[in-house]
Amino acid sequence: MRSRTAAATAAAATAALALTTLASSPAQADNPNNSKKMTRAVTVDNVHDHLEAFQEIADANDGNRGAGTSGYEASAQYVEKTLRGAGYTTERQYFDFIYEETHAASLDEISPEARSVEHVPMSYSQPTPAGGVTAELVAPSNPLGCTAGAYAGVDVAGKIAVVSRGECAFGDKAAAADAAGAAAVIVYNNAPGALNGTLGGVNPDSAPATGVTQEEGQTILDKMSAGPVTMKLVIDKTLEERETFNVLAETDTGRDDNVVMLGAHLDGVHDGAGINDNGSGSAGILETAVQLGKVNKLNNKVRFAWWGAEELGLIGSDHYVADLQANDPAALDDIATYLNFDMIASPNHIIGVYDADESTYEAPVEVPAGSAATEKVFTDYFDKGNQAWVDTEFSGRSDYSAFIAAGVPASGLFTGADGVKTPEEVEKFGGEAGVIYDPNYHTPADDITNINMDALDIMSDAIAHATITLAQSTKDINGKSSRGKSGKPAPTVLPEGVDAA
Repeated sequence: MRSRTAAATAAAATAALALTTLASSPAQADNPNNSKKMTRAVTVDNVHDHLEAFQEIADANDGNRGAGTSGYEASAQYVEKTLRGAGYTTERQYFDFIYEETHAASLDEISPEARSVEHVPMSYSQPTPAGGVTAELVAPSNPLGCTAGAYAGVDVAGKIAVVSRGECAFGDKAAAADAAGAAAVIVYNNAPGALNGTLGGVNPDSAPATGVTQEEGQTILDKMSAGPVTMKLVIDKTLEERETFNVLAETDTGRDDNVVMLGAHLDGVHDGAGINDNGSGSAGILETAVQLGKVNKLNNKVRFAWWGAEELGLIGSDHYVADLQANDPAALDDIATYLNFDMIASPNHIIGVYDADESTYEAPVEVPAGSAATEKVFTDYFDKGNQAWVDTEFSGRSDYSAFIAAGVPASGLFTGADGVKTPEEVEKFGGEAGVIYDPNYHTPADDITNINMDALDIMSDAIAHATITLAQSTKDINGKSSRGKSGKPAPTVLPEGVDAA
């Protein structure tokens, strides 16, 4: 694993270090070595103080904390300073990624009707030339537009291609349009709803691409059948390779061959401060780490990770696991379980636990053995406290993806993103049915006012409970136990009459 000792690398972030590292009250200074003490020590007020620090950082850094920005650097410095104050040694694990920021985007019909068209530029799309592309629309002979051959017999040079979603990846459609000579491509959905697509990676030999709804696509095609249609597409963006990093820290005590790992992505989208997504998860594990640092001895080592570039495709956590697979597979095998926390304070929240036992949702991914036992740590805690909870799909759509793909057990907590709250969930948790869990998801309004304190309190306590519980024993997950609080493996008991040598 390529890592460096944490250090300041962006002058724009220096002011953030003036933020005072949170101090615990005298009542919390005890050794919080069990669930009751740890959940008492991890207070919602301290977790919220971390969120206020993240908000101040965003305010001082162009309004966001996205990967590759000064806001991310300052967020990392705050996490590192807080951890060092709690006695941890921090590390940065660097990796390269494609930085993408859209400065302006528009799609306008010029003729036969002057109007603006709602659209969503594809991630990793090439930018349009300065001033945009103004051209006549054209449809390929095969409406899916998956290959350059789909444009056979069609004059597409310099025009904007209009193709349907389906059969092949969006990246293939953009590359095929470019190969056929198109100046840009509009992809319309093949089902109701907006089309928010990705090209899957950077390909200079692809046409600038954007997505529109199925309804808009049909409107465009109807107009094209009646005569020429001219549109102007503007995608003004920065698309370049940059370097960012994960922040890592672990306890001094505990078995290093049976590591409990917690993670939350530290970066947010570039459209706002990212306080719920995912300042909340980052703050929750940060305060847990601070309080865990007061425990004298642990049976199992606990490792914390603040992932970089999650919003750009789980890049930081993918890099971490891939690095271990390539360079230290034994260390990967030593991870007993991974706990993921991505959004734990949604305004219209649920109390969700990743459904590793598939009791509600059939998982679309392989669920490693031990994941159901990890889930049970959370659900048993909620049940004991008469706290309502629901399953949320074990989908792999967050930073636990790479871990479960490598066979590491996992679970985690989630208060909801862009899913819609049901009447049944309102009965359990309150809130408003028919409204998404976080109405400010991936918007500039995901700021400090977007935090539901009740959800933050419940989930922070659950993180604290799971952390200290698994730090002392993972026997139910992988059968491993330790002797007392030594952090050493339990002695092997040989059958009678069998010698060790």
